[in-house]
Amino acid sequence: MTARPWARALLGAGAAATAALLTVSGTPLLSGLWALPTGALPPPAAPGTPRDADAPLSLEVLSSRPDTVMGDTVLVRVVPPAAVPADRVRLEAGGADATPALRTVRLSDGTPALEGLVSGLPEGDTVLSASHPAPGGGAEGGHAAGTARVTVTAHPLTGPVFSGPHQEPFVCDTERFDLHGGGTLGPPLDADCSAPTVVRHMYRTADGSWAPMADPDRVPGDAAETTTSTGRRVPYTVRVETGTVNRSIYETALLYTPGAPGPDPWRPPEGWNRRLVYTFGGGCAGGWYVQGARTAGVLDHGMLSQGYAVASASLNVFGHNCNDLLAAETAAAVAQRFALTHGAPDLTFGWGASGGAYQAHQIADNQPGLLDGVLVSQSFPDVGFSVVPTAADALLLREYTRAHPGALSREQQRAVSGFARWDAIGELAEEADRVDPGGVCADRVPEHVRHHPEDNPGGARCELYAHTANVYGTDPATGLPRRPLDNVGVQYGLGALLDGTIDADQFLHLNEHVGGLDADGQVMGGRTEADPRATVAAYRTGRLLNGGGGLADIPVVDHRAYEDDVPGGTIHMRFHSFSLRERLLAANGTADNHVMLVEERGRGGFSSSAPVAGRALAELDAWASGIRDLRGADPGRPAIDHVRAARPPWLADSCWVGEPVRRVVAEQRPLLAGQGDVCADAFPVYTSPRVVAGAPLALDVVACRRVPFDAGAHPAELTPGQAERAGAVFADGVCDWSVPGLGQQGLAGTWLRF
Repeated sequence: MTARPWARALLGAGAAATAALLTVSGTPLLSGLWALPTGALPPPAAPGTPRDADAPLSLEVLSSRPDTVMGDTVLVRVVPPAAVPADRVRLEAGGADATPALRTVRLSDGTPALEGLVSGLPEGDTVLSASHPAPGGGAEGGHAAGTARVTVTAHPLTGPVFSGPHQEPFVCDTERFDLHGGGTLGPPLDADCSAPTVVRHMYRTADGSWAPMADPDRVPGDAAETTTSTGRRVPYTVRVETGTVNRSIYETALLYTPGAPGPDPWRPPEGWNRRLVYTFGGGCAGGWYVQGARTAGVLDHGMLSQGYAVASASLNVFGHNCNDLLAAETAAAVAQRFALTHGAPDLTFGWGASGGAYQAHQIADNQPGLLDGVLVSQSFPDVGFSVVPTAADALLLREYTRAHPGALSREQQRAVSGFARWDAIGELAEEADRVDPGGVCADRVPEHVRHHPEDNPGGARCELYAHTANVYGTDPATGLPRRPLDNVGVQYGLGALLDGTIDADQFLHLNEHVGGLDADGQVMGGRTEADPRATVAAYRTGRLLNGGGGLADIPVVDHRAYEDDVPGGTIHMRFHSFSLRERLLAANGTADNHVMLVEERGRGGFSSSAPVAGRALAELDAWASGIRDLRGADPGRPAIDHVRAARPPWLADSCWVGEPVRRVVAEQRPLLAGQGDVCADAFPVYTSPRVVAGAPLALDVVACRRVPFDAGAHPAELTPGQAERAGAVFADGVCDWSVPGLGQQGLAGTWLRF
């Protein structure tokens, strides 16, 4: 078993363990944002690679980062020098003897080591100290006594750790959470929605259904068997644990053998392949103020049958919690609970579609070490800057055409939108409820605590920016959450003007009347102007996905069931996959760790049992395993070199077309149909109102830098009268998309706290 690389150097010269003071026009911003201290650890040794005989005593925490412990227990490993017997090692926790907690183990390379669960840690900092005397009781042979220390920081099991103060109100859902095998978690035990931990045992029947086990120590007569990815043939029996951590309900599931001892970190089930898949659920609208009554699911046949352990939590479903920071903190807490029970996985993969893809991308980038690879579908880079501006622009376009019937034909509206279908405008406009404080509130959030513009203006706002107030802050003058949302200077319909779909007068009328969204997400006459503090925070904290954090060093497999042409329109447009690739290229100069796989909807979809997605999971495993081995064998090489070298041949940009279906292996390109590209002809790429207006495909500009309108420099031919009118319409200037946006900059670091 290899240790997880929790410690990682922070990004950027200013990202040390001191307050990150960010500045716009001389004003300090985000004084409450800190980078968690991070010390560099050596990479894990590749299986079979002997440990250096002269290596000193080492001490590490296996169950989590040392500074993000939730609860009072950690799983530790001590590796003594080769010349020191394991029984000469002593471990202390806060000065108290913890040596009895240790047991002797052998690592995968045969190295003897000591591991143990150290419990009873108080909240706050505790120094763990491992030591040994000089071999033989003296310094003969040149060996001296040794000591290794690690400071662990314990936090309440209910959190928070780095996401910032708990959001209130918060509605418990333990009584609504259905357990596998029947029943619910029951009433909450406290105001933090805690509940007892429940273990159930399920099995897969020979006819392919799930059933509860009457006796967890005996294999049912009608139980199926399964052969795992490691070649083990085992009973298809599954241990499911359900409990609460970080105010979230979590579930874990993995194969186990009835009657076998355990679980504990030193007796893993024979069917477990030492991998964990963390499933992330979709949604966003309505994801505020509730615990959530379901996870993204753990009884996954395609994963469990192969020997993967599966974990998820209610706050990792964006329909319950549309906040990637809280999602990351929850995933870290659940991973720790799993490691304390079963041992640290060799590799952990993120799996999710739509809102689950937001989470996988941002957690991998901003909290490196939690995920070793991600497999996503129907993806977006993030919610706040890929989905929200697209939806907001669709809302503005819809309301403009309602207020000015006949100003634009349906085809002209579609061209201005960039979407594949005209009816997608209405569909996407509804998605703007993410920034409407009264848009979608869960029914169980009491009416009297909710925001109402007249009756309760200070009430709970069911929208994205209030949910991210720990990052963006609140405007003291208005009491409203700061917003990184902007459309000043955007020339809506510019692409449609240049290709002749609309004329100059239509272009000017649209931009004169399209308006913006006010603080409550309602259409107003003026344009929307982003708060500069919130804009800087979006970039510096990774709320706008950067791609240059942890995501740069791990495999990213992007699966898509094509939906751009779905009747009624869809939010799941293919261009978002290219937006992510553009961000990777901008941050890292390469996107060699990113693979796109696209197929027709209805062919199999995003299921671990489907031909494409299921094969992709196995190939992702091989890719991440190869990276781990190469890193251990040659730790000095750049991470991207290991990524390139380990990539399996099957994982290449591809599309599946035709009848019968054939696979086309070719670089995926953001093209419309009719350009001779087989994949683009089958799955054409449409865009958004902002991209039609000239914004970069990366959608990484919150607020554009503007230049004065200049008719002579404008790409469209305007009459003198139109030019004069344009100067008035764009009195605040027009976007210059060739330069970085206002406040656009890199990450302050990773593992930030708020």
